[in-house]
Amino acid sequence: MNGSVAGGGYAEEIISLTRRPSGLGFNIVGGTDQQYIANDNSIYVSWIKKDGAAYLDGRLQEGDKILAINGKDLKDLRHKDAVELFRNAGYYVSLKIQRRLQPQNGPVGHGGDGESGGLPLAAILVPSLALAATAVWILLRYRQRM
Repeated sequence: MNGSVAGGGYAEEIISLTRRPSGLGFNIVGGTDQQYIANDNSIYVSWIKKDGAAYLDGRLQEGDKILAINGKDLKDLRHKDAVELFRNAGYYVSLKIQRRLQPQNGPVGHGGDGESGGLPLAAILVPSLALAATAVWILLRYRQRM
């Protein structure tokens, strides 16, 4: 990720998006009246719409804290006021976001850019277990017919 590493394992980044006919392509949560995290009035990305502007850009992630939009600080805003800022932000939108850095458990010399380049373990295990369960089921059905 391009950006500066702040203290405590966080990184900040500026992301520029171009609004599409369907909008920016993500939902937000949080605000002074709807805290997403206890004692935290910040605005967070809760969902990214597939094929939306944020999804196609690829940098914004669910869970990112949005610090500012077009240079306007989002600190201590009510949820509906933050939503209005997003709706009225214009065609070209600049987001300043903060993301918690994930610890790197890669090999020595790993670049630490946040991109592992591999598949998540679940993406391998779930299909493998489904295949194994199907094979067992077929074997049991075959044995019953003998």
